[in-house]
Amino acid sequence: MTTYQRIVLAARPQGEVTPEHFRLETVPVPELAAGQLLVRNHYLSLDPYMRGRMSDARSYAAPQPLGETMIGGTVGEVVASRHPSFAEGDFVAAMGGWAELAVSDGTGLRKLDTAAVPLSAYLGAVGMPGMTAWYGLNRILETAPGQTVCVSAASGAVGSAVGQLAKLRGCRAVGIAGGPEKCGYVVDELGFDACVDYRAGNLRADLKAAAPDGIDGIFENVGGEVFDAALARTNPFARVALCGMIAGYDGADIPMRNVRLLLANRITLRGFIVTEHLDCWPAGLAELGALVAAGRLKYRESVAQGLASAPQAFIGLLKGRNFGKQLVKLM
Repeated sequence: MTTYQRIVLAARPQGEVTPEHFRLETVPVPELAAGQLLVRNHYLSLDPYMRGRMSDARSYAAPQPLGETMIGGTVGEVVASRHPSFAEGDFVAAMGGWAELAVSDGTGLRKLDTAAVPLSAYLGAVGMPGMTAWYGLNRILETAPGQTVCVSAASGAVGSAVGQLAKLRGCRAVGIAGGPEKCGYVVDELGFDACVDYRAGNLRADLKAAAPDGIDGIFENVGGEVFDAALARTNPFARVALCGMIAGYDGADIPMRNVRLLLANRITLRGFIVTEHLDCWPAGLAELGALVAAGRLKYRESVAQGLASAPQAFIGLLKGRNFGKQLVKLM
């Protein structure tokens, strides 16, 4: 192989993302310098945070540069190495981006054991989404057995893990998802106690029925009306792990009508970025990997085929068309 394909950011979206904001390029395979290795990416992870990086507005991380490979987590196989710690045939997780190949100096790479955990799961339940769920639940919500945890986008990669981990800790798990199929999966397959379909038009009443004793912890991925409805059901001293605000990723305002409850219920709200807490990853990933290997942590994947499908798959992710973790199979 002398060339490979990558997708770069061609323009910054001002509203909704369209395929024209990306560009597919064919570029030469670079020569490796001493201390470098070449990874053939097998899977690319698509995640909501990428929408924020496409903007040049001030945020917790630098914007995605125009004309450069789109940021993204990957798993793949080392196909050439001049690095003493990595050999051909090693499977690794990396930030290889929207590309078929990636050159690395080894920084941030994590070797993967695929004997008990499928390679793709290291981008989901045993990767960043799983760790996001683990950290938010254990370090922010800190719910006790018998308490109620409410999680939005409950059928997604993060939300599905939150609810299952909450159940393993003796909590009542209430999900919010879009459509009867997703809600059925959340309850029947993942084991949540209840799931509210926000598209059914009875969000507040349905959430009251699903959480009759109130809500002690909110794991928030969406914002807007969904977050407001959960706030309305909070108990005194409830905690909120603010993970994502999908409702505003296209630049729309995200009003909060129940903000007064933050004071009235003495709520603790904390936003977090899981990559800022890497000290927790070894313990969290060890637990998540053991649970997946034992079949006690279930997950679902939506897999697009080929790098060229990534833009449309990403747009679908932002619109809630995916079911579970959104991946792109690159080979």
